[in-house]
Amino acid sequence: RAHPEAGRLREGLTPMPDVVALDGRRGEGGGQILRSALALSLATGRPVRVEAIRAGRKQPGLLRQHLTAVRLAAAIGHAYVTGDALGSSELFFEPQGCRAGTHHVSVGTAGSTSLVAQAVLPALLFADGPTELTIEGGTHAPSAPPFEFLDRAWARVLRDHGAHLDLHLERPGFFPAGGGRVRIRVEPWRAPRPLRLLERGRGTNTEAVAIIARLPRHVAERELARVAHHLGWTEAQRRIEAPTHAPGPGNALVLELQHEYVTEVCVAFGARGVRAEQVADAACRAAESWMAATAPVGRYLADQLMLPLALGAGGTYRATELSLHSRTNMEVIDAFLPGAVTTEQVEGHGVEVTVRGRLA
Repeated sequence: RAHPEAGRLREGLTPMPDVVALDGRRGEGGGQILRSALALSLATGRPVRVEAIRAGRKQPGLLRQHLTAVRLAAAIGHAYVTGDALGSSELFFEPQGCRAGTHHVSVGTAGSTSLVAQAVLPALLFADGPTELTIEGGTHAPSAPPFEFLDRAWARVLRDHGAHLDLHLERPGFFPAGGGRVRIRVEPWRAPRPLRLLERGRGTNTEAVAIIARLPRHVAERELARVAHHLGWTEAQRRIEAPTHAPGPGNALVLELQHEYVTEVCVAFGARGVRAEQVADAACRAAESWMAATAPVGRYLADQLMLPLALGAGGTYRATELSLHSRTNMEVIDAFLPGAVTTEQVEGHGVEVTVRGRLA
């Protein structure tokens, strides 16, 4: 779809910036390349062409979740776009800025609302005014960060450094029904402060929340009993949420570990044929792994902090490890902002990530 203003660029009335070309087969070969490319293109104004989109997945090309992210980014950027169709393996995206506004999108499946948000939020932090987003889809689905991670881990770090991000879960949506709804308000990050996150600080709170929708209560009770067994968390640190307005059945166990300077969120999802105890065991293993490390930033947060820092004031943080997702993200950022992210192994303390921000 071509925005009327953007169409004039093809007529040569305005010089087109250099196009960033990305190969979707690189690194982890999934949707991360596309999402980061959209955010960076919106923020920098540079057009991008992505080829072989999600070539590393069993079902390559744009799924509804990715197409929703493209169309939301296009609306925010008044962009000229080609290739925005289900199953498309190539996309050209040329924004005309990053403009504040109000937007409502629906994935139409249980595709992740968090992943759709990640395609635009880093850029909206530097838009020309406040923006309100309503995104409908899956809020708690496998292979994607749940709402709690986006709000309490990722956004918490940015809020601590001057960002204004307000996230509200109106209705949970589980796989496969979806139908969840998230509202987000983001204001321009007027004076971003460089991040320095080398330690966790003292622990301030731990909480286990077993979320069940349209399922027997004993599922949540068994999960929380297992948390008590593994982690020794008291009854006051464990609770059940049983939303009655979820469109379909679902279960997630969310473990939140709050410290002075960072919050880690570990989650595991229930599924047909998977016992409640197995769900709890998976979440507890993730929590125990993070607690055993010394670096403050977990592997998922390490991936998601790079982009907003590169667009802002930069900073340094220590991560427990860098996943293939993280290294792929570094490649995409480097294509737009060469040399912005560097890493160094710190013996006994994980990996130190240094980001040179555009506004530093």
